[in-house]
Amino acid sequence: MRFHMKSGSEDNDIVAATATAEHIRKFVFSGSPAERLEIKIPELLQGAYSFYTWPCAPILAHFLWERRQTLAGKRILELGSGTALPGILAAKCRAQVVLTDNCILPKSLAHIRKSCLANQLQPGVDIDVVGLSWGLLLNSVFRLPPLDLIIAADCFYDPSVFEDIVVTVAFLLERNAGAKFIFTYQERSADWSIEALLKKWKLQALPISMEDIGKESGVDLLEFMGGHTIHLLEITRIESDGSINTT
Repeated sequence: MRFHMKSGSEDNDIVAATATAEHIRKFVFSGSPAERLEIKIPELLQGAYSFYTWPCAPILAHFLWERRQTLAGKRILELGSGTALPGILAAKCRAQVVLTDNCILPKSLAHIRKSCLANQLQPGVDIDVVGLSWGLLLNSVFRLPPLDLIIAADCFYDPSVFEDIVVTVAFLLERNAGAKFIFTYQERSADWSIEALLKKWKLQALPISMEDIGKESGVDLLEFMGGHTIHLLEITRIESDGSINTT
């Protein structure tokens, strides 16, 4: 599993609405004539990377939307939430959601709360926001509720934290029997791989087809990809007997 760099500039199609480069970006999800969900995401184009909705996030969000009937009551954790589009969508589909980002980045956590409030979700009431550092098993990790699903959009962006992410996922999957980790990633370098780390931590990755994602909402995924290559994967534990958890 390798991540490749694509030529071309980063997404720059959003024009700042104010002098501070603050912008509200809208994402629309639809199904039957009676089903329509609009999510508003505040973005700061001059802020850090966590203040912008990268291409992987809407793809993961559309994947979840097309499975919205299965989300009600599910306990979902989003890693590295950033602007939190996938997690907010899951919460709007009546999942019990915990959004997380680095516990030493209070501005990022505050921005997640701002995204929640922009969509009428009250942090601590309708949705939870928690500081969580990858690779560190702090009290915040042990206080997490039971989980059915872990999600992330574009968390594998820096090789120096790949093992920290994998360790965190392995720990959470071990504590939550039957849970899965579903994530999107953008290829950035031919030299980046997590295969050895998955083997080391007894995890198995399986690709998920993206062929039909977005069709229900009439969305072309290429619009979000912006010339990049993005993949969708599911990670589960390899049990002690060598079998793969497919619950």
